[in-house]
Amino acid sequence: MKKASRTRPSAEQIARAAERGEDVTRYFAGKGQMMPPLPRPDVQRVNVDFTMGMLAELDAEARRLNISRQAVIKTMLAHALDERRRVGGGGGRKKAS
Repeated sequence: MKKASRTRPSAEQIARAAERGEDVTRYFAGKGQMMPPLPRPDVQRVNVDFTMGMLAELDAEARRLNISRQAVIKTMLAHALDERRRVGGGGGRKKAS
């Protein structure tokens, strides 16, 4: 009797299964290593202090949009700068091309 051969699914097939809400943890051994992000010369890290109330609002918005707090901050700040430029307030931010 032949033994059933099991082929591994492709990364694309695993991604599609995850998008359908299927449990795909069996495909990961948990032995991988996280790689640090590549350095970007056009990005500078900054520290910003927020009140607890502001953080609560940012976190609520992040949950609502299902994105990170950092993504909410970047998006809201970009919108504010774009609006300021639109109404003639100037500003130095360049649009990414």
